[in-house]
Amino acid sequence: MPQTSPHTPDSSSERPRVGLFLVPVHRRDAPLADAAAWYGLDPQRLGWLIRHYTRDGDVVLDLDNHPTVASAARYLHRRPATITTDGDHTRVRFTDDRPARARRLAEDGVALLLAGLPRPGGDRLGVLATTEAMHQWHRLLRPGGFILTALPAAGPQPGRISRRSTVISAARTAGLRYHQHLPVLLVPLPAVEPRTDAATAASTRPALLDGRHVPIHMDVLAFTATSIDQEAADA
Repeated sequence: MPQTSPHTPDSSSERPRVGLFLVPVHRRDAPLADAAAWYGLDPQRLGWLIRHYTRDGDVVLDLDNHPTVASAARYLHRRPATITTDGDHTRVRFTDDRPARARRLAEDGVALLLAGLPRPGGDRLGVLATTEAMHQWHRLLRPGGFILTALPAAGPQPGRISRRSTVISAARTAGLRYHQHLPVLLVPLPAVEPRTDAATAASTRPALLDGRHVPIHMDVLAFTATSIDQEAADA
């Protein structure tokens, strides 16, 4: 899978690279969306992402406090953390129960922030709310840190901007660089797809679940924090 370096984003490219996450061979006969999956992403591929975007000892912040994220971070010798709120104050809480205010994380910083979108309590992605969230998350990152957003795939809706475009626009408005798009397959690709053959496309019924198309992929979007010097150089 083509990848840019996680620590030196490719600023010379006009478009971020796309890397396809295939279903692991050993899981092709097992369900991927089980209790251990993070937004449909199985532990093996989740661990790969954490290892790719961080180094030993880095802080991995999961907004949902998912046990699989914490387990993968510990296994990879990273420091799992989550966010708690106390009035107007945002605190980063490490799993060893050592609290630290967000503004005091300058010496450590958050190397990787994981967020599923839309956030719990929201039924859709709004530009203003997503931009505000991205601003808050950006402030938690160290220079060169990353945000990975899990975005369940959804079909286009007439008259609306796609959810992926909304998230990308919000992140850029918040001062983040769009680094990479990772489509993640949730089911194995068939050896033969009848709907791509003109002779069988019309007679092949799509796979439906409760009258809707069965989701076969999700999107992971990677954004990186940039320093003032980097932004000036790119201007």
